[in-house]
Amino acid sequence: MSAPPRCPDLLLEIGTEDLPARYVLPLADALCAGLQSGLARRGIAHGRAWRYATPRRLAVRIEAVAAEQPEQTQELIGPALSAALKDGQPTPAALGFARKCGVTFAELGEKDGKLCYQRRAPGQSLATLFQGLVDETLKGMDELVPKRMRWGEGEETFVRPVQWLLALHGDQVLPLLRFGCRAGRLSYGHRFHAPDALSLAQAADYPAALRAAEVWAEVEARRDEIRRQIEAEAARLGGHARITPELLDEVTALVEKPVAISGRFEARFLELPPEVIVATVETNQRYFTVFEDPAHQRLTAAFITVANIASREVRQVIEGNERVVRPRLTDALFFWQQDLKQPLAAYGEKLASSTYQKELGTQAARVARLSALAARLATRLQADGAAVSRAAALCKNDLVTKMVFEFPELQGLMGGYYAARAGEPAAVAQAIREHYRPTQQGTPIPSSREGQILALADKLDALAGIFAIGQKPSASKDPYALRRAALGVLRILIEGGLALDLRDLLQAALEAQPAGQRDAATLEALLDFVLERQRGYLLGPGISSEMIEAVRALGITVPLDFQQRLHAVRDFSRLPEATALAAANKRVRNILRQAQFSGGQVQPGLLQDPAEQALQQALETLPAREPADYTPRLRDLAALREPIDAFFAAVMVNAEDPGLRANRLALLARFDARCREIADLSQLPG
Repeated sequence: MSAPPRCPDLLLEIGTEDLPARYVLPLADALCAGLQSGLARRGIAHGRAWRYATPRRLAVRIEAVAAEQPEQTQELIGPALSAALKDGQPTPAALGFARKCGVTFAELGEKDGKLCYQRRAPGQSLATLFQGLVDETLKGMDELVPKRMRWGEGEETFVRPVQWLLALHGDQVLPLLRFGCRAGRLSYGHRFHAPDALSLAQAADYPAALRAAEVWAEVEARRDEIRRQIEAEAARLGGHARITPELLDEVTALVEKPVAISGRFEARFLELPPEVIVATVETNQRYFTVFEDPAHQRLTAAFITVANIASREVRQVIEGNERVVRPRLTDALFFWQQDLKQPLAAYGEKLASSTYQKELGTQAARVARLSALAARLATRLQADGAAVSRAAALCKNDLVTKMVFEFPELQGLMGGYYAARAGEPAAVAQAIREHYRPTQQGTPIPSSREGQILALADKLDALAGIFAIGQKPSASKDPYALRRAALGVLRILIEGGLALDLRDLLQAALEAQPAGQRDAATLEALLDFVLERQRGYLLGPGISSEMIEAVRALGITVPLDFQQRLHAVRDFSRLPEATALAAANKRVRNILRQAQFSGGQVQPGLLQDPAEQALQQALETLPAREPADYTPRLRDLAALREPIDAFFAAVMVNAEDPGLRANRLALLARFDARCREIADLSQLPG
């Protein structure tokens, strides 16, 4: 018996004018997800989905899409039973509902106190449902683009004007009308290499037809091809290209037919710090820099760009790219040379007239706060106080230099370079260079202790100041990047091995603010904000929310200590006794709470039952360990599982004798205390 025929593919393509690179992939993903979920909600069977995206098109191909819905169950709801019957007879309202359903009253059913009727109806075809499906998907995509365009005489909007629509189910065109375009079977290849219309015979032909028309429509394949070409071109130049995921994704969204070509700039520009050249070439021009070494330490005068055309006049394209780069690097070199005409310390005078935040004063006032806080931290951590103080005094001076004015993303980095050129100690220059770290998730924290201290002071002051003036982040807005600052504080404390109390740090920073609320309520709000970031940072493989709550229940505000306790809880949770002990601890806590136990010592003479004597013995014989030996101390608790289980099996806690009852409660309180020394084990699953 032969297999049933396979359902055909569904294809939708939206052809547009050139899309902004940042929207290409998110819109393609939303189009794909919207069509898939729309088919699923309508009960239309379908297979795997493929999404395609270039600067000129967004497309989705879904395999094996059924031509229609399965048979549908329709449910009609009528009047309430109280209005449908009177004296046991159907009312006019009930009879009217039966006529509407085309049945007798006796054939009606009941649901949730109302009359109802269910009937089977044939499913609708994909062709009938497709317009609504696409409309629904496009409406969801609108949320991704805050500013949309309107063109021609139509009222519809999209991120860029739509030029054509293609909609096929197998070899059949689906009815679709949007953006003033009626869908057909025509697509278009590369604007220059294959500009003529492509008539697709069927949906499955799409990727091959576009590749033949010089368009790499598959995003991942295009990205891989771009990387391959860049690496090959860099190897030809005898170097190693710097390929960041962000730049690679952006360039992938800018081209349909990638062609990597290289160019050069004058060697005199290599006088600039490499970060300046990278910012100029990569950030502004979306070109890839080339280094002599794979570690990207020694920059060359070459760059690689990815064109969207295989030009017959490649030399002209290269010269055009070089002409664009040259004036930008010339400006950067001018800024560099002008800034070096005076030492970094001399720029400090301008900070007094540079506003940090209207309510929080000038940059000079902020530097004074940073210096004081950094000095306290240096003393606490026995760091080089002189280096920390000097770095704090100079760390914001580069904000008023010409280079940082032109390239704000180089703040701190340029300060480090200028400090080194001015003869400042290496520790000072490095601390200035690194004090904005970590700049984002995954980037390193400062490598030196002085840099860590200065970075902590900088982030703590920002957090405290903005909270004090009542401008803490909302659910959707964080203009001062306080979430990033909070995470940076946590990462420095934990990854830097700094056993500092977060509450103390935030309180010191808050008290130093020149304005706003600096009371206990603000401190608690600020602490909660940072600790919530700690939850997200620590959650991961093997770490559950319950484990985090178990440690947080003890009010631990030293992030390094919190992490060490958390890792011990994770290891403890893997023991076979862990679940039973957590359950027993929950039970003990409930008993103590219900009994309103106020405390007391265990009287050994009142321990009558062998089970309570065994529990007391087990508690007394737990090994003595160092307070910070969290993992072995928790493992030791595994020895309490059998005696606590035996206790509950044999002992009546609420004995009639008040003395016995109080003594047994005291014994359970001692067990509970041991279960809450490192974390509250009752918070764990059990």
